[in-house]
Amino acid sequence: MIRLAVFGSPIRQSSSPAIHGMFAEQCGLDVDYQAIEATAESFAGLLQALAAQGGRGCNVTVPLKKQAWQLAQRASLSAQRAQAANTLVFESDNDWYADNTDGRGLVQDLSGNLGQPIRASRICIIGAGGAAAGILGDLLAQEPKCITIANRTLERARELQQTFSTSLDAPAAETSEPGPTPVPVVSAISLDDLGIATPFDLVINATSLGHETRHPGLPETIFLPGSLCYDLNYGAAAEPLRAFCGEMGISYEDGLGMLVEQAALSFELWTGRSPETAPVLRVLRQL
Repeated sequence: MIRLAVFGSPIRQSSSPAIHGMFAEQCGLDVDYQAIEATAESFAGLLQALAAQGGRGCNVTVPLKKQAWQLAQRASLSAQRAQAANTLVFESDNDWYADNTDGRGLVQDLSGNLGQPIRASRICIIGAGGAAAGILGDLLAQEPKCITIANRTLERARELQQTFSTSLDAPAAETSEPGPTPVPVVSAISLDDLGIATPFDLVINATSLGHETRHPGLPETIFLPGSLCYDLNYGAAAEPLRAFCGEMGISYEDGLGMLVEQAALSFELWTGRSPETAPVLRVLRQL
């Protein structure tokens, strides 16, 4: 049996056990995947216990992603840049590998599932917290024209801008065109200045306001005709922004596809098997 878990707080409503249960059934694997409530104080001990019991690894959600990265002995480039991990692989009781599959999951949902162009596009990320940090590096690797980070606190947006502007070391996409690959411009603005910003092809909500039944109150002028508003939230937390976009006639997608895609990447890290995501996403959409 492959022992896995997801840690976070709150964790009771997590969809991860159901998602990984469907992945396991597809692949013919015997998987025990538990949702475990953890605090900053209890997290390290719970991780150690799972590893000592033969656990293969775990997922990590809020508010423990940074701590997971700190506790690991090795980390992927994605986890290092985000300074956070949503996946740990237990290579032994005391040798843990950290990865962050959020950004790759987002890219796969946008490009593979939704057919949304990223390369050469203008992107705005609303919010500058851990969710934004977790996706920035992988978005930059797709070579957008520019990424603007808009945040209520401008200083935090500038910190994130500086971090990723000085670490644009993701492999460039192959191109047959001569000359160097253009480096995407990362900029930071206050959320209050969005109304005077140049419109975007893709606007990504990386705030948690939906959990408070609110949305960022985006000005309609930031959306180009045919642009997409993508919400990292899903379920009830996605409803405020979904309703707003519906009233404004703006194309909208929630983050359920990203959730499934990032989970598939974690599953592959633990098992070496790559599950099909489309049937799992169809089931979740019907719930």
